[in-house]
Amino acid sequence: MTPTVPLFLLLLGLIGAQATFDQRMAAAMAAGLCKTRPTDLVFIIDSSRSVRPSEFEQVKVFLTNVIDGLNVGPNTTRVGVVNYASRVKNEVFLKTHRTKTALVKAVSKIEPLSTGTMTGLAIQFALNVAFSEAEGARPKSPDVSKVAIIVTDGRPQDNVKEVAQRARDAGIEIFAIGVGRVDMTTLKQMASEPLDDHVDYVESYSVIEKLTKKFQEVFCACGNAAIDTVFVIDGSKSVRPENFELVKKWINQIIDKLDVSDKNTHVGLVQYSSTVRTEFPLGRFNNKKDLKEAVKKMDYMERGTMTGMALRHMVDSVFNIAQGARPGVQKVAIVFTDGRSQDYIGDAAKKAKELGLKMYAVGVGNALESELKQIASDPIGEHYFYTADFKAMSQIAKKLQINVCNDEDPCECDTLVKFQKKVEDALQALNKKTREYVEEDCLAGEQNCLKTPMQLISYGSAHSPCCIQ
Repeated sequence: MTPTVPLFLLLLGLIGAQATFDQRMAAAMAAGLCKTRPTDLVFIIDSSRSVRPSEFEQVKVFLTNVIDGLNVGPNTTRVGVVNYASRVKNEVFLKTHRTKTALVKAVSKIEPLSTGTMTGLAIQFALNVAFSEAEGARPKSPDVSKVAIIVTDGRPQDNVKEVAQRARDAGIEIFAIGVGRVDMTTLKQMASEPLDDHVDYVESYSVIEKLTKKFQEVFCACGNAAIDTVFVIDGSKSVRPENFELVKKWINQIIDKLDVSDKNTHVGLVQYSSTVRTEFPLGRFNNKKDLKEAVKKMDYMERGTMTGMALRHMVDSVFNIAQGARPGVQKVAIVFTDGRSQDYIGDAAKKAKELGLKMYAVGVGNALESELKQIASDPIGEHYFYTADFKAMSQIAKKLQINVCNDEDPCECDTLVKFQKKVEDALQALNKKTREYVEEDCLAGEQNCLKTPMQLISYGSAHSPCCIQ
């Protein structure tokens, strides 16, 4: 079972504040927090007769440890394994196993072929078969990396230079690992540039595990990870103009807390009612001042509530590379609504999550919790917010008591954990502002408090909030 975030924080605490990057990386790996960009990864492993059975077992341990540090899934990292000697055997197809558990089990069952060393033939097989769409590889795209890791201990009995060049020309990044009496010239002919990053040598299979950390770091996107964030805002007539202004202030409160820049967080904004409108795409504004001004200028649409249509637009258009989305970057959407959708949201919400979008759902008033939960990512309890009354936001805050990591903590600490806390803080600020509006009306003797921004909340009765004891 993957350790939870609190366990990750405990690991960091045990390591101490003076921990090295490598130690913090190890803690992040142990907690399963490192996020890998979408990658089709194929291991090409030499099981010729020079590799003894006990040594081959050590190669499998190495594969298992690298896999353990990956974010395995159909929309993240797919893993294949090609076994070769005088012949080639596709042990694990990219399309076969979609979980770490299944992958590790499959790797444990691989047996050595114990004949010659046809490395060129294995690379050709990987290029033609293992990396083919028919076997589970994704179409060539800047969003998906293609990586081969070759492990060999001898001199190949065929030519590798030309076939390796064809593989690299096809967009496959090649890492070459040599063991023992391997021919170093051959490793350099196979590997991608720069060779210092793509060629490794260990003196024996007993120490191949030393390379595990390197390859975990190769695939782990830690540090100040970039995020593409899109707000999808309900502009239906039930919100009312005065409350729509309050929602715009809430958006800007969140923007204030984001690390907006050209390299880090990009923000896009979509408004919907009976139709959908992109107010501004990702990447148009890369500083907080311009972003907030653009939010303030958003005109209220004031019609129906087509949430499903808005989600489809978000997935197909806004998170599109042609519209400013960045390849290989974490995608986050915040969907805000105050009522029941007038169209079906299930398919669009499912597609968004299958594509790897991190979905937050924020609902008030007449918003249906069942729809919010359909929109929200897993674990659902951490990705949806609902209240019939902003005064109840303290209850949501209790559910979201997650410690914010220090700046030096890797991976999620710079991105989604902080982001979740920031959403909570902004909602609490919105709650406070709303109470101030209500108190002003009550003091002025105004009995119809539904003329205030509290219109955003459904009270379930004809009583004014000023009259509630």
